[in-house]
Amino acid sequence: MGTDWRRWCSQCQTQRSRCSGSCCHFTFPRSEEEERASLPLIPADIGNSKGEPVVPERQIRIAEKPGTLEDSEEESLDSDLGQVGTHAFARMEGDVDKQRKQILQGQMSDVALQKQHQRNYNRWLCRARAEDLSDIAALKALYQTGVDLCGRTVMILVGRNIPVTLIDIEKALLYFIHVMDHITVKEYVMVYFHTLTGEHNHLDSEFLKNLYDIVDAKFKKNLKAFYFVHPTFRSKVSTWFFTTFSVSGLKDKVRYLDTLQQLFTCIKPEQIDIPPFVLDYDARVNGPYHPSHSSSL
Repeated sequence: MGTDWRRWCSQCQTQRSRCSGSCCHFTFPRSEEEERASLPLIPADIGNSKGEPVVPERQIRIAEKPGTLEDSEEESLDSDLGQVGTHAFARMEGDVDKQRKQILQGQMSDVALQKQHQRNYNRWLCRARAEDLSDIAALKALYQTGVDLCGRTVMILVGRNIPVTLIDIEKALLYFIHVMDHITVKEYVMVYFHTLTGEHNHLDSEFLKNLYDIVDAKFKKNLKAFYFVHPTFRSKVSTWFFTTFSVSGLKDKVRYLDTLQQLFTCIKPEQIDIPPFVLDYDARVNGPYHPSHSSSL
């Protein structure tokens, strides 16, 4: 048979018949005299009428008519809602897979395509500015020189200095973007020396197509001429196929030059820094350079 807890005092843990009441008259006075005697011993905060603690910070005010807000609260809510979507973090893109599918189906607008292309190029540019590309720069395969007869910036590309099989081709792409980004904001020309290049110097057409697709629109718009110096029959055929079927926008800008003298009709010799081996090769194959006063662009 279990213990009857009603016979025991909860304060002094003795039988109620033996408890004098002095331990619990503070909480449960047995008469008005005991109540008056215990008043000085009662703490200042005894809670509400039910003895429950009252914490002002936890009080929740409930409106008289649920579902309606006061004017000030409505204005505050309108102000908060007005800020939704204004922060950059809130401007999220749509379904990327859906966008790519629309591109394949030809359903995306030109504006949407341009924005997507610009975002992609900006990501490449940020990588190019953050990554260490000193090993690619040391090759001296791409550099800026003077200006042509029209005052346009001249960029040099030396094929022999590109060891395709030995370099990180993605870092080469990043280096190209890093060097060319500020050049292409205005009109420019490219001079490519194909002189004495071997199989290990030839960039893959897929890489060139990828590069052409990645670069910003200003690269293509402001490129006014691409001078292909010392081409071979094979390189001419390859370039024709590439510019005809892969990057048709470049075809009309390519000009094949068999001699440096032809190049100097477009760019003055003092305005272009030519590698020594190119000068030696041209002098050996085409003879010494003879200055000419005629020019053709």
